[in-house]
Amino acid sequence: MVRFISWNIDSLNAALTSTSDRALLSQEVLRTIAKEDADIIAIQETKLPPEGPSDKHLALLKEYLPGYDLEWTSSNPPARKGYAGTMTLYREGLKALSDSPKIGAPDTMDDEGRILTLEFDDFYFVNVYTPNAGDELKRLPERQAWDRLYADYLSSLDKKKPVIACGDYNVAHEEIDLANPASNHMSAGFTDEEREGFGNLLAKGFADSFRSLNGDIPSVYTWWSQRIKTSKINNSGWRIDYFVVSDRIKDKIKDSSVIDSGARQDHAPIKLELDL
Repeated sequence: MVRFISWNIDSLNAALTSTSDRALLSQEVLRTIAKEDADIIAIQETKLPPEGPSDKHLALLKEYLPGYDLEWTSSNPPARKGYAGTMTLYREGLKALSDSPKIGAPDTMDDEGRILTLEFDDFYFVNVYTPNAGDELKRLPERQAWDRLYADYLSSLDKKKPVIACGDYNVAHEEIDLANPASNHMSAGFTDEEREGFGNLLAKGFADSFRSLNGDIPSVYTWWSQRIKTSKINNSGWRIDYFVVSDRIKDKIKDSSVIDSGARQDHAPIKLELDL
């Protein structure tokens, strides 16, 4: 059995070095993740500088998550510094080839550290932080282009070996994937265009592991807005974090679930177990 975890941490530096109430909650989530004893852990929105994690970051990370090697990619000029970014930890002893591909995305999206791919013997593991369509949907056209290019990229990998792709996809695919669909059809993350983009990805030979295993279970979410203090208490959330797997290995899914992140709002980690 191979176990995977994915989590949008919303600033690795803040989670590791701050003493704020929110940082303490983030540190508790890191301890929870450690107990899962995953083989591979994907982290999104690291918000690290172009030179990546500092020695202090690495030392603190090893305290929370010992026994892993890691790869990372950060935002680089002309993209904003300290923006987006991804990191993948994999158990010591595993062998992986790392790539931070450019997919021909518009604007500065290719320079924002949004895709980190590790090639293992039997599969590709892709960690993604999908661009948000933004306030007033200002980045929606670029987001649509991203969705097409990313789907083509995963499809190209899938021709070589099975793909396990995870991360913050910034879209609730169906109405069942958010608490209040009726009032959010023009909100970033639930526009028809973004939902269609995710559907097109699945149509290329991939499965949403959670729905594939669990069917139409309602009220399971991975993100609750920090702007609304009661969002998590009321479970007024969105499911926007996914493990997407090649269709030909979806029958090997043994668990696809959300890890309890306690009182911390924003993203919760998600877990996948495959009998590979």
